[in-house]
Amino acid sequence: MTTPLLDVRPGLTDKIVLVTGGLGGIGRACIAALLAHGARVAFTYADRRESAEAAEALVATNPTHLSAHPLDLRSFASIQACMAQVLARWSHINILINNAAVGSATVTSYADDTYTQDSAMLTINADGSLKVCQLFLAAAQDTLHTIPRKIINFSSVGGGIQNFPGFRLSDGMSKAAVAFMTQQLAAELTHTLIDVFAICPGATNTPMFQASTLNGMSAEQQHEFTASLPKGRLIEPVDIANIVLFLASDYSTPMHGAVIDASMGLGVRPGLITERGH
Repeated sequence: MTTPLLDVRPGLTDKIVLVTGGLGGIGRACIAALLAHGARVAFTYADRRESAEAAEALVATNPTHLSAHPLDLRSFASIQACMAQVLARWSHINILINNAAVGSATVTSYADDTYTQDSAMLTINADGSLKVCQLFLAAAQDTLHTIPRKIINFSSVGGGIQNFPGFRLSDGMSKAAVAFMTQQLAAELTHTLIDVFAICPGATNTPMFQASTLNGMSAEQQHEFTASLPKGRLIEPVDIANIVLFLASDYSTPMHGAVIDASMGLGVRPGLITERGH
């Protein structure tokens, strides 16, 4: 008997998906993958002029299946307004992909001093993600037992899976909080039709990772660093987007509550980084 190939299109066609942080490397890859499988996608972007222009340009490529919404995860009022806009546009949300975050380098644009940066990191990555989940669940409250839904949170191999010496404390703490939140929500929602997961990527080829790690290296150092990684390469955003597709599909329910190590082996062998002093 031939085993049929996995096909997620039947479970995603016309589903309404909210992707926070849709203009970043992983977020953008998720949007492309979801559109290719028939989903309708609302995505968020940082409330800045250049981001708004990029968001409008993306929506223009597929206006019947895309909508863009400004979001500042430091502000509960902004989170409320964003969720209200998404619900006004699409009437409901089937799948939440909680992807928006800042890293050790990108958080520096929020403040000059490290103490305020740390507060912004925890507020955006942990508290902001919490509030997005809470509002998503509030909107689904009347259909917890009748309509299947998914929450896919983004943590990180640093904080969510492993500890890396030298890793910024607030960064790791915020990602650990997301992993805990995922498992706690999963425990509370076990007897509902809402599945909850977290993905913990490793060294992924995104602007955020380039800013935090690669940009300070010479070309030779970058080559040596990449060669030392599992499989000798960076993870590509599409690698993570494919995991998101599976989790968003009907096939993922047996993995309810899973915090997934998507680091290509770095989570089980962190010494590949720590032995090099990174």
